[in-house]
Amino acid sequence: MAPDREQPYPPLRNIEAFPIHHQGQTLICLHDPLGYVPTEITLSPAAFFIAACLDGNHTLRDIQLEFAREFQGALIPSEEIESIVNFLDEHGFLLNERFQEIKDKVEKEFLQQKVRIAYHAGQSYSSARHELGAFLGSIFNREGGPGPLPVQQETISLNIVGLVAPHIDFNRGALGYAHAYYKLYQSQKPDTAIIFGVSHHGGETPYIMTRKHFSTPLGTLLTNQECIDFITSRINFNPFQSEIMHRMEHSIEFQVLMLNYLFGTDVKIVPILCSSIEEEKTSLPIEISQVKDFLNACKEYILQSDERILVIAGADLAHVGRRFGDTFSITPTICENVKIRDTEDLIFVTEINPEGFYRSVNKDHNKRRVCGLFAVYSLLEILKGTASKGELLYYGQAPDPLGGIVSFASVAFYT
Repeated sequence: MAPDREQPYPPLRNIEAFPIHHQGQTLICLHDPLGYVPTEITLSPAAFFIAACLDGNHTLRDIQLEFAREFQGALIPSEEIESIVNFLDEHGFLLNERFQEIKDKVEKEFLQQKVRIAYHAGQSYSSARHELGAFLGSIFNREGGPGPLPVQQETISLNIVGLVAPHIDFNRGALGYAHAYYKLYQSQKPDTAIIFGVSHHGGETPYIMTRKHFSTPLGTLLTNQECIDFITSRINFNPFQSEIMHRMEHSIEFQVLMLNYLFGTDVKIVPILCSSIEEEKTSLPIEISQVKDFLNACKEYILQSDERILVIAGADLAHVGRRFGDTFSITPTICENVKIRDTEDLIFVTEINPEGFYRSVNKDHNKRRVCGLFAVYSLLEILKGTASKGELLYYGQAPDPLGGIVSFASVAFYT
């Protein structure tokens, strides 16, 4: 790559950057949150400063001037700047034609697949079947857990129709997963699970669907095509427009894995990601026609179906601390304040009050960054009027390795 020195360099993509320590040095690691580029790269602080200057407006000379201002008059040769730009370009971290080719190829391959491959197998959890089964079995036995699962389902006395479970990684959220899915194992096995996850990287529509079956190292769960057809025939937008968001999103994948562990491949799924919803500050999501039509379609399908249908929200709660943009460090007082606010919200969840839950989270403009807001809200709107009660099974907080805490809860809903 040899750009005209009078022309601005292409901009750096929207990537995540975080410091790491290696052999006594602090380096900056760059990570693609959308997973188009699987490889992480590291830069020196000086090289990262150059990368941060790449906004689509800076020329080589502009960057040299910025560098001199930042580093007390130090001069950086043009060859060094171009070497850094080339390095970023070769790895797909610049927003240009090279990256567009990478993006198009990845999306084409994903959309052509009939089965969604377990993206996080071998990363967040083992891809080895027996090792994974042993690990998932062990989370129920941890201190504070519900105890080991029975060898087989005992006499069924519960009818669970809804479940809120975490989507944080299994190690940090182990007890949340354990309490949620232990309780589900005591209920009648669902025929279909409608799963609302969180699209952490947005989307063009409020709900994002896929027809793809979901594979895990333990088996493949089929999607309920009849349910998907029913919903899509009753809405006025294309829920597959941002289907690529399913490719690496973990919030549904982790629920599918737990269902697979408990029930094998006997449960069908309807995977639905919730993206950000544009609304006026005084509006409730249900007042948005696309949201209302979609959730009404889900309710209609459940009411007319002879299947046992479970609605799941794979949802975490608060995200607080420097990792998430706050300027303070985590203290016991902050943890307690987060718990107090989470508890206020969860009262409305157990009361199956979607409006109360939404307004409670937003009374401070969602200062805690409750990422599962729309997934839980959607579940509550569907269950309202049909489920009789909700039960808080577990509440927890987990530290974020980059500075912060994430809170989560497990809630079961019964008829």
